[in-house]
Amino acid sequence: MNQPAYPVSIKGVVVRDGKVLLLKNEREEWELPGGRIEAGETPEQCVAREIAEETRWRVSTGPILDTWMYYIDVAEKNVFIVTYGCYPDDDAAPVLSHEHKEIGMFAELEVADLNMPAGYKRSIVTWFARLREDTRELVK
Repeated sequence: MNQPAYPVSIKGVVVRDGKVLLLKNEREEWELPGGRIEAGETPEQCVAREIAEETRWRVSTGPILDTWMYYIDVAEKNVFIVTYGCYPDDDAAPVLSHEHKEIGMFAELEVADLNMPAGYKRSIVTWFARLREDTRELVK
């Protein structure tokens, strides 16, 4: 019994100054920065490398936020998505790479109306909630 294999994409939710970093792809969708694991690297190293390649931002990788299967209609394929919360180690403006059409920083309330897969939106909501909780814990 031959089971299908799925590509894996590791994505990062990076929030700085109350806004999440997003990239617009060739399908006119907003997405999280990230990509495929290379030989010899961990998922945490992958997401940090991909974010640096796509935006020139350095980040520290935090916890896994979510995993889900994304069916890309135009490509007619499934991709297994893993999202991590990431902490920005950089205060420079993000720089758009050749891999995307646009770069943007969005407030939490703006995300719901964006053309973006639901799984990414869920990961963003989760990370904003955890960051708020972390802030409350520090204040105690």
